[in-house]
Amino acid sequence: MSLSESTRVQAREIISRYPQARSALLPMLHLVQAEEGYVSADGIALCAEELSLTTAEVAAVATFYTMYHRKPAGEYHVGVCINPGCGILGGDAIWEKLSSRLGIGHDEVTPDGKISLERIECQAACTHAPVMTANWEFLDNMTPESAIDVVEKLVSGKEVMSTRGPRIRTFKENELTLAGFDDGLVDEGVQADEQMLAGLKRAKELGQSAPGVKK
Repeated sequence: MSLSESTRVQAREIISRYPQARSALLPMLHLVQAEEGYVSADGIALCAEELSLTTAEVAAVATFYTMYHRKPAGEYHVGVCINPGCGILGGDAIWEKLSSRLGIGHDEVTPDGKISLERIECQAACTHAPVMTANWEFLDNMTPESAIDVVEKLVSGKEVMSTRGPRIRTFKENELTLAGFDDGLVDEGVQADEQMLAGLKRAKELGQSAPGVKK
């Protein structure tokens, strides 16, 4: 098995957080990706062994959710929202520009392994359309030109800040965070901006509030 012993120790730490062991499967799959860059056969075997599941049960989960990759992702996994809201406002143009510039399509990786691309149906960030993500960090109000600029900076090793969150780290680094291990970046970057808080601000101006909970 190619995974390190430290990964197995971390997997057991994740399991200890849950009253039912199998509930740990999702973060454990992120842990596997943090080491391997994708959900490998060895990673599936490790999860199955530690959770007393079959490899088929683990594989069923790993193939259901699109955040889990069955082949190596790029060092920076770039997602472009092409759902109608983002698509009409420029998401389709961003996708075409990036795909053409990088020479890859959906779920493909550049030959140097730096960038992988994904067409995403919705990233739940419609207030900032068109939206792109890099390793699941938001990049808001994008244009084809700004999308190319971000990707070129990532490829060249320059620091890129997400628009609502911390600096963009590598795929493996971010996967360790998604596995539930503290990255120390909780206070880095903007957490919510005026667009996100506009509804709350207006409700307060009108003296509106959510109804109380009946006991």
